[in-house]
Amino acid sequence: MTATNAESLAIDQGTPARSAPPDAPLPGLLAYTEDEEKAVVEVIRSRNLYRFMGDEEASPARQLELEMAEANGTKHALAVTSGTAALLCSLQGLGVGPGDEVIVPAFCWIASVSAILAIGAVPIITEVDDSLTLDPDAVRENISPYTKVIMPVHMRGVPANMTAIMEIADEHGLLVLEDTAQANGGSFGGRPLGSIGNVGAFSLQASKIITTGEGGMVITDDDEVYTRATMFHDPFASRLVEVPESRLMWGLNFRMNEMIAAAGRVQLAKRKRIVDAMRVRKGLIKNEIGEVAAEKGVGFRRLHDEEGDTAVSLVMFLPTQEDAGRVGTALAAENISAGRMFDPAGVDQHVYASWHSVLNKMQWSDAGGPWTWARRDVEYSPDMCPTSTDLLSRAVQLHVMPTMSNTDVEETIDGTIKVLSALL
Repeated sequence: MTATNAESLAIDQGTPARSAPPDAPLPGLLAYTEDEEKAVVEVIRSRNLYRFMGDEEASPARQLELEMAEANGTKHALAVTSGTAALLCSLQGLGVGPGDEVIVPAFCWIASVSAILAIGAVPIITEVDDSLTLDPDAVRENISPYTKVIMPVHMRGVPANMTAIMEIADEHGLLVLEDTAQANGGSFGGRPLGSIGNVGAFSLQASKIITTGEGGMVITDDDEVYTRATMFHDPFASRLVEVPESRLMWGLNFRMNEMIAAAGRVQLAKRKRIVDAMRVRKGLIKNEIGEVAAEKGVGFRRLHDEEGDTAVSLVMFLPTQEDAGRVGTALAAENISAGRMFDPAGVDQHVYASWHSVLNKMQWSDAGGPWTWARRDVEYSPDMCPTSTDLLSRAVQLHVMPTMSNTDVEETIDGTIKVLSALL
């Protein structure tokens, strides 16, 4: 490969390193073919759009559940309408309720926190480390007598330190809910992400590794968690689980429809292929830019389990926030799918400092809500997790797509070297 770092940057009217704009960072959607179309059309033609209209065992939703459980090595899987629904059903499955506290990272999509609030529990916002996942030391510091659940979020495809988190949970008698929305197909210590804690929640939203536009999944080995989650996702849960009438709880409607499930089955079969393709491309890019990055004081995100990384992005930590802003802008101008992960002057609902409704403890009803029911005073502030905001504001990510050609990879490498060499 020939580095082009001597050329003018595209932001200075030079020629962009990449000859064409990159694909949008939508791994699952980029893998769509006529196979997903055929599966959905078959459901439409059958006119069985609702999983209980025909043979339940032949239902695409039921088959997706069986295949998801098998793919992740768990006893149960439950198909729901969204990743948020998966979190809600998981929390209800664990028996979380008003006054309980759930430890959640300062870097995650706000829906992870909203799901906690929706069932009346209190989120305890906790620092991330340079893996951009929960810092185990910070988790220990934030445990209170009211903590019930630790929620590691495997952000941007990278596994949290599940060895440390499970040790902490066992030590304190806590439950673990893995938010695996952004890391479907990842692993830790050879075990699929989502299968390590008590329950795992997945999203099938459009930007995810596999997608059905919207949709979600819950996986667990725990019969009781599965039963409770199933009851919550369907008021008529007795169609799916055997529960004495004296135990049958009211539920909502988070049932996945058959068209979504049909597309989900095709996508799930492609999951390994998508992740493997991204791992190869990320490895090439990281290896080739590593020497220049080190020379310029640029570090890479820590990986607790490199083999378990889904490789959706390569995260670099720049020396300063200003460097991150300039490098992110310059990379985008080179037609490289990249950008700064957090601008403190902007708004990003992936970062706790932008969760104004949470930090200000806004509640839907004056009659009460999570912080009314809290068993102690929990305070928040925009500067409560300085390590997280520092790391994120210095972070630039290169998106990695499974469809990148050899030329795309080479041009991404050349463009990144050109930008780092010119600006640092």
